[in-house]
Amino acid sequence: MVKSVTQLVDEVIAREGGYVNHPADRGGPTNWGITQTVARANGFTGDMRALPRATAADIYRRIYWLAPRLDAVAALYPTVAAEMFDTGINMGTKVAGAFLQRALNALLGTALVQDGAVGPATIAALEDFKRARGVAGEHALVNVLDALQGERYVSIVEARATQRVFLFGWLAHRLGQA
Repeated sequence: MVKSVTQLVDEVIAREGGYVNHPADRGGPTNWGITQTVARANGFTGDMRALPRATAADIYRRIYWLAPRLDAVAALYPTVAAEMFDTGINMGTKVAGAFLQRALNALLGTALVQDGAVGPATIAALEDFKRARGVAGEHALVNVLDALQGERYVSIVEARATQRVFLFGWLAHRLGQA
């Protein structure tokens, strides 16, 4: 089922829940999954416990969907855009874009610069990939993106054992189990 950005945002907010300030979370205090740093960068100056849900939803839509051009990705492959939305929230939008570029380079043989910016060249490569692989290509592309995301989670834990507390949740969510 193709999900709208509103549905994706609602799912993230439901999954992330309300205020959390886990001592091992390098992002610090969060509410609705929005870190204090991101909230401040987007004009919220209050206590993170009071971050309105609507403000969080707006941040997700603007920063994690529109700014990285996931609307353009969704026009071609909605499930790829949803995967990149999830990755961008957890790892940064540039990481999600670089994963797409790396996946297209591997699957299509393109030579995209892996700068994380989903610009005209990346969209053109995605269009080429869709012409070459059709609907089945979306599934393959999502599999590559999931693999890259999972590998990065494992690398994070290998580099910082304090993050192990989050690994199961990160991976279980990706498998639809959490």
